[in-house]
Amino acid sequence: MNINVSMRTVAVVETGSLMNMGKFVDEFRNYKDSDRQAIVERHYRLMRANQTVEFHEKMQKYWGTFNRAQLSRYVDSSDPDSSLPNLEHMLQTAEAIRAAGHPDWFQLVGLLHDMGKIQYLWGKACDGQQGTADGDQWALGGDTWVVGCAIPDTAVFPQFNALNPDMQDERYNIPNGMYQEHCGLANLKFAWGHDEYMYQMLVFNKATIPEEGLAMIRYHSCYPWHNKGEYHQFMTDDDWELLDWVLEFNKFDLYTKADKRPDVAALWPYYQSLIDKYMPGKLWW
Repeated sequence: MNINVSMRTVAVVETGSLMNMGKFVDEFRNYKDSDRQAIVERHYRLMRANQTVEFHEKMQKYWGTFNRAQLSRYVDSSDPDSSLPNLEHMLQTAEAIRAAGHPDWFQLVGLLHDMGKIQYLWGKACDGQQGTADGDQWALGGDTWVVGCAIPDTAVFPQFNALNPDMQDERYNIPNGMYQEHCGLANLKFAWGHDEYMYQMLVFNKATIPEEGLAMIRYHSCYPWHNKGEYHQFMTDDDWELLDWVLEFNKFDLYTKADKRPDVAALWPYYQSLIDKYMPGKLWW
């Protein structure tokens, strides 16, 4: 299967037949007047106002221990395109990748990419990780950016950039901020959320997913980088190669969101086999 995308069509081509995904391409990522506008706009206002270098380091210290003990009905308040439980979105993504003929580790990435939102089970409302239908989720989901340098105007809701305390700090409010050019994406700090947590969780548990797959998980929410061309001054040659993989993944992450719900029970045994292959044994969260 392959995905044909034009500005007014989203269709999945499979064995010569068209299956309409129910939404035009230019209707995705609508941050102006979507049906979920009030929820999404509030999410990004809180995210921009609270995601600082200090907050990133606080969350790194708290979550980096991986000493907790599993995603049920979490719905992402930052997403204007889907109100389905996040597990169903992850299965939609994984199934599209599988149907396209990509390797099984790529399929597993489709399943795992949003699994870091599991933080909501232990998160606190004061830290933007309440994770309930009407609770704050600004440290769980949403487009991320690099903290410790100027927030680009290409980030969604740029009118909220000035709310960020770091943008009043001369160490952080300049283009390179606290970083050196060509330091590599791996050495940057991003607004805290499910991406960074899940990446670190997989590394901690010694998952054997290739580097390209880990990059898909770690950077898929950083739209200013992979969609708007920001942060190129920090990239190494290897980062340019990883960018191609992240862009390939994001086609499936975004354009597979649809109202047709996957059969979780029927699909799970296959994906459990991939988990057992690349992440065997008991996992620490």
